[in-house]
Amino acid sequence: MRNYRDLQVWSKAHSLTLELYRVSQKFPREELYGITGQLRRAAVSIGANLAEGCGRRTSSELARFVRIVLGSASELDYHLLLCRDLGFMSSDDFTSSTAKLTEVRKMLTSFLSSVEEQIELKSKAAGTS
Repeated sequence: MRNYRDLQVWSKAHSLTLELYRVSQKFPREELYGITGQLRRAAVSIGANLAEGCGRRTSSELARFVRIVLGSASELDYHLLLCRDLGFMSSDDFTSSTAKLTEVRKMLTSFLSSVEEQIELKSKAAGTS
């Protein structure tokens, strides 16, 4: 078990989520249960699934949750594009958000590689005992 709050990637994802909540407050009211909700849900899912994965007992479970998080990040990427194309986000907000999301995605990929490496090392150590 790990403390998710110690993860830099969680901190950056949380910051992005807060930014997207702020930005999406300006979206049309009739979109509250449409794209606004979808955008927020995908952003929240990143931090929440990292937290849940860190609360699991094994590295294999953590890796599974990080893979889920990567899927949510891809979903969020599309929602950002859609919001921009619908004119709900300014160009500056879109650029800032996508840059932060790209950074989070790179960090997630690196984190997953690290966790998978730990799993492999444990597996090899168990096989040679």
